Amino acid sequence: MREAGLFASEIRALPAEKTVVDEVQRLPWLLNEIHRAIETRKTRFVLCGSSARKLRTGGTNLLAGRALYRTMHPFVPEEIPEFDLSRSLAIGTLPVIMGSASPTEALEACVHAYLKQEIQAEALVRNLPGFARFLPVAALFHGQTLNVAGLARDAGVSRSTIQGYLEILEDTLLSFRLPAFEGRLRARERRHPKLYFTDPGLVRELKRSRGGIAPEELGHLFEGLVAQVLRAYRDYRDLFDDWFYWASGSARATEVDFLLHKGSRRAAIEVKAGTGVPDGAALKGLRALAASLSIDRRILVYRGDRRLLTEDGIEVLPAEVFFKELAAGSLFGG
Repeated sequence: MREAGLFASEIRALPAEKTVVDEVQRLPWLLNEIHRAIETRKTRFVLCGSSARKLRTGGTNLLAGRALYRTMHPFVPEEIPEFDLSRSLAIGTLPVIMGSASPTEALEACVHAYLKQEIQAEALVRNLPGFARFLPVAALFHGQTLNVAGLARDAGVSRSTIQGYLEILEDTLLSFRLPAFEGRLRARERRHPKLYFTDPGLVRELKRSRGGIAPEELGHLFEGLVAQVLRAYRDYRDLFDDWFYWASGSARATEVDFLLHKGSRRAAIEVKAGTGVPDGAALKGLRALAASLSIDRRILVYRGDRRLLTEDGIEVLPAEVFFKELAAGSLFGG
């Protein structure tokens, strides 16, 4: 424990106002010394890390009651000067990628570092080649209902292994799952969650999709970006309390991408990648949901540039306008 004593000595030599410890998950035993410094010197710490998985193993001091959890997300549009939606969909909004002179090479290096430094070095999986095969297959499910059996079959591993791999993706902040709404509606709801990766650039790199965005990937990339921005504002500004996607059991292709709850209020958001004025088919899900559940605000977000309002109260918002509303905290009229 010589290293622990050395770390404690370094802490004592620093001002007590604030100390930053990066990648703390690599040395979980540091948390015992951090705990001691908090109790004896009232030192304030900022503990950063890319995964909490190893910290949850048995015997690790989790600083119960002494630490607040915060998540740092990829950039949201308001943090990007001259935000360009098309570029963000192509390369993502990770700070290290956006600041790179060669985003494609930087994304490739990022994925390589993830496998080597996060997965292999931290011994998070026993079968690294199997996990490497799983990643591009999982990326194909971005923005889609998660079929674990199909994912296991395509990746060539067991279903239980896939469940573990999905947990690793979430623990290492690469993905998240959005549950289906299961309220008492007149129509049965699907119970499988949707899978989203936290950055469109990473999704494209995992699939080895380079250059211009293919038409078949545009919709899922756009929906995923909106999902990630919503998630960021939930964590940064308490935008909403809980969220789901909604899918009707009575009409197979009828669904709404996001159903947000804030207290007793609800907002429904549908995302369409088109640039033209949305037609009735694009609005079908929002109308079907309103017939089953009380909704305070219905919004369709698209890549066009005209702000519209339908006769039955559905707002059609350009993506940039929608993102500005989120930044202003006015989604629920706040």
